[in-house]
Amino acid sequence: MFRGILIEKDEQGYRAALKDIDESLLPEGDVTVDVVYSTLNYKDGLAITGKGPVVRQFPMVPGIDMVGVVSQSDTGKFAIGDTVLLNGFGVGEVHCGGLAQKARLKSDWLIPLPKAFSPRQAMAIGTAGYTAMLCVMALEKNGVTPEKGDILVTGANGGVGSFAVAILAKLGYSVVASTGRAEETAYLHKLGAKEVIDRHSLSEPGRPLAKERWAGAVDSVGSHTLANICASIQYGGTVAACGLAQGMDLPATVMPFILRGITLAGVDSVMRPIADRETAWQRLADIIEPEMFDDIATEMTLDGVIQGANDLMAGNIRGRIVVKVG
Repeated sequence: MFRGILIEKDEQGYRAALKDIDESLLPEGDVTVDVVYSTLNYKDGLAITGKGPVVRQFPMVPGIDMVGVVSQSDTGKFAIGDTVLLNGFGVGEVHCGGLAQKARLKSDWLIPLPKAFSPRQAMAIGTAGYTAMLCVMALEKNGVTPEKGDILVTGANGGVGSFAVAILAKLGYSVVASTGRAEETAYLHKLGAKEVIDRHSLSEPGRPLAKERWAGAVDSVGSHTLANICASIQYGGTVAACGLAQGMDLPATVMPFILRGITLAGVDSVMRPIADRETAWQRLADIIEPEMFDDIATEMTLDGVIQGANDLMAGNIRGRIVVKVG
């Protein structure tokens, strides 16, 4: 038996609880990991609260991120005692995840923990920081440089947004942060934002083509916000889209694409190839400084996860939640 968060759905309804879990529940895999740290992401919040159709089989241990120590290995890729990192690959959705003391995983999903980070630091970054880095890489790939102008980051006080602001600022970009929480303005300026704007200026229906304002953007919001961003991107600019906090719709027109030649770059972090993951994590190791974690991450244990998920869905969480599991 081991302790963990378990989501169940049956005739009694949908529920999540911290409980003792039998090892027989662990799915197939060639590596067993003693989990040290996990995280609480927006997707985990949806899964635990039942506010989104994230979990696709039951019972399920949530947790799309984890760092742990290999305790059993049936592959030559990893040995007992290796510290490994996982982000995504459907873990916490169709395969039991990291919010429990044990996990059984496929070795093809794992990378070694980067030497630059402790397990806690890697989870302070987690899928949020890794996704933010992928978004920045997408902007760079499409020729968006600091000299081109301001970069907009939406959902800036969240996990992806916080890291996007910090990474872009560290790389020399001029960052405009959009948030619905004015009280976080000082926090965002400390991360490196040059300007902080109210998200409501972007979240309502807008014109199909607006004044050119941003050279690029990192958007985790979607819906009208993403449509308005596309309408305001400078000629030849790029939007890296990675989330749908406002909605999965895109009420936009083709005008910014055919009149200004903008690029909408979709960024997926779940099924990203291992080579891309290793590149992103190496970039993070080169850019991120340890003191960043003091402002971006807070820590809790498994006992606080259920309440933490509710707080996250209510918009009461800033930055990242690190969960100490082991």
